[in-house]
Amino acid sequence: MKQTLLVLLSFTLISLQGSCQSNQKNKEAETIAQTEQAPVEVPTQNGLDRAYFASGCFWCVEAIYESVKGVKESISGYSGGHTDNPTYESSNTGLTGHAEAVEIIYDASVVSFKDLVDVYFGSQNITQVNGQGPDRGSQYRSIIFYQNEEQNSIIDAKISELEKEVGEGKVAAQVLPFQKFWVGEAYHQDFEKRNPNNGYIRNVSIPRLKRFQKKFPHLLKEEAQH
Repeated sequence: MKQTLLVLLSFTLISLQGSCQSNQKNKEAETIAQTEQAPVEVPTQNGLDRAYFASGCFWCVEAIYESVKGVKESISGYSGGHTDNPTYESSNTGLTGHAEAVEIIYDASVVSFKDLVDVYFGSQNITQVNGQGPDRGSQYRSIIFYQNEEQNSIIDAKISELEKEVGEGKVAAQVLPFQKFWVGEAYHQDFEKRNPNNGYIRNVSIPRLKRFQKKFPHLLKEEAQH
């Protein structure tokens, strides 16, 4: 009986290992396919540009960018995956390929894309893979999206600079050509602002925002400096 159980257990472990390896290969293939796509450039609207970032929980990232001067709006949503119409529930399974992301609507005459990239890397743990802080999983992975070769060059230069500090290959963020952003559910928008007493907001989001603001006082809106 014990031998039978051992055989079954071994078979189960081998099957699980094979499944994990298969999933990993599928994810690697998906990433390669994404990097080979041509980026979609979003046209300027009403004099404002748009940029897209994923860096852990979108509640945190939305609040960080909304404190930056020149940023008119920060919208929470999903990007970087292979399915249409992702939702909070579906993206949290890790099966859609999407990460929680933000759309930044900004005035490029006030804040540059390079500044936004500095904010991006300066407000996260740049070496943490598949998550930020307590949020773990591919849906929380860091992705920085580019819409043209100029933006790609800015991102590459910043990563090269950072890797001199942390070591080559240690920056965890994926760099992907932008394809599409899916706006998240209404209850996620301005979540930190509307829910200041939420436990996660008080213990994770606000401390992350404060750490960022201390590092980048020159980029903050006047009201965010107080």
